[in-house]
Amino acid sequence: MRKATVAMDADVIVVGAGLAGLVAAHELTSRGRRVALVDQENAANLGGQAFWSFGGLFLVDTPEQRRLGVKDSFDLAWNDWQGSAQFDRIDDEDSWAVRWARAYVEFAAGEKRSWLHGHGITFLPTVGWPERGDLTAHGHGNSVPRFHIAWGTGTGVVEPFVHHAKQAARDGLLTFYHRHQVDEVVVEQGATRGVRGTVLAEDHSPRGVASSRDRVGDFELTAQAVVVTSGGIGADHEIVRRYWPERLGTPPAEMVTGVPAYVDGRMLDISARAGVRLVNRDRMWHYTEGLRNWDPIWPGHGIRILPGPSSMWFDALGRRLPEPYLPGYDTLGTLKYLRTTEDIADHDHSWFILTQKIIEKEFALSGSEQNPDITAKDRAGFLKERLLGKGAPGPVDAFLRKGADFVTAPNLEQLVEKMNGLTDTALLDAAQVRQQIEARDLQIANAYSKDAQVQGIRNARRYIGDRLARVATPHRILDPAAGPLIGVKLHTLTRKTLGGIQTDLDSRALGADGKPIDGLYAAGEVAGFGGGGVHGYNALEGTFLGGCLFSGRAAGRAAAQQTA
Repeated sequence: MRKATVAMDADVIVVGAGLAGLVAAHELTSRGRRVALVDQENAANLGGQAFWSFGGLFLVDTPEQRRLGVKDSFDLAWNDWQGSAQFDRIDDEDSWAVRWARAYVEFAAGEKRSWLHGHGITFLPTVGWPERGDLTAHGHGNSVPRFHIAWGTGTGVVEPFVHHAKQAARDGLLTFYHRHQVDEVVVEQGATRGVRGTVLAEDHSPRGVASSRDRVGDFELTAQAVVVTSGGIGADHEIVRRYWPERLGTPPAEMVTGVPAYVDGRMLDISARAGVRLVNRDRMWHYTEGLRNWDPIWPGHGIRILPGPSSMWFDALGRRLPEPYLPGYDTLGTLKYLRTTEDIADHDHSWFILTQKIIEKEFALSGSEQNPDITAKDRAGFLKERLLGKGAPGPVDAFLRKGADFVTAPNLEQLVEKMNGLTDTALLDAAQVRQQIEARDLQIANAYSKDAQVQGIRNARRYIGDRLARVATPHRILDPAAGPLIGVKLHTLTRKTLGGIQTDLDSRALGADGKPIDGLYAAGEVAGFGGGGVHGYNALEGTFLGGCLFSGRAAGRAAAQQTA
């Protein structure tokens, strides 16, 4: 182990005060290491992107699942992960990613739940079922519900690690360097020595609001090791478009932004200049169910609908999307379809058509601020709002009333007219839309159907968690008793980087030669959530927060051992 030969500012520098950085700092300070926690934002932004998340975590074969009659196992989860990841660069860019993937699924099926409980993180009694997949046993998707939502949402997941960091600061083991923007990772003679960068002007903006980049000075910090945990690229649409893969067609001309402005991707290229290897940069995760936020916090602020399975999905020209491109099934498959189908690729939007009955039962919105009952750990409020109450949840109803992408009408012809009013050109034909909805509605008369979406709805309702809280009773879209009708204009919402710094299982950053760079670690989104791309091409959801937890823990433990 390399020992410091000169006085250093810390044992380890952690770049980024998001979830992965906080977890790494927790592991380090718990072992008595002195940590410098460096972040370009102010103290209000501790927790980073994770603070804003819904708080979903991928877990396998849990008591929550078993109480709901869900039979899960490591073997089933690992089969789902491999079918979703579709690793095809095993001898190169995926060489460590596939090892990280197996280790992560083992963690999710083993220690993860008890480890989280040890930090005071508990879960809702219901388990969600996102990414239901491509309708094949060997392909993408979750075979069973695995999306465990933490009480407190992402805010609650971040909370214990923020608390520990503040306590470590009071104990003299951690120093916060807010408004310090890293411009260089210093590597000398093959060993990491610290970081250099810019001191930014003090900025008291509230959490999530874009802050200034006014320079007031320079800084340099030295340490025996550096852990980079700086997040992804989702707020910089130019970078998203630069690495947009050909397989997904052309990037939309207009997108909404699912992450704060500081998710700028800077540390990827800065780390590359220090010698790390960046891999799988063409892999990314964006949603097709984005909404313009009527009450935005950051520039271009978008919110994602987490849909149940019953809304009908139409392209910009008013044609129903084919299976498996159904609500809640195959995120990137749907994105690819919308961006590569020749006559709709020039349009940046698609549509949901649904009923009031569907929106009341099936619409959830991603984000801690869009779920105040769960974020506040208000169990009584959750029961009243989600299970016992009438009408849509408050935040959903606010979008229905105030959101620029929602229209309502008592009949289909008026609805289509209003939908056409949200685009520069009237692209929808009411008669064509009616024909498709009526054909679907005829499939509701029986408990069986040839329509894949109706089959999926009935399959979902066999799961008690969906029947109670997430899936409306099957009904005709054009049934006046279920109305009014609702049209929702959907946008591509930027979210996650799936590639990044290649790391080994100790989160050590690897160089171009495939060997670890002495003293340099990476965790969280900047490392593709582990190994430079633990998800491969597709995520099973609940795996972004989990990837930050798992890789941040590995980085902190390994860096603590190095600096012993």
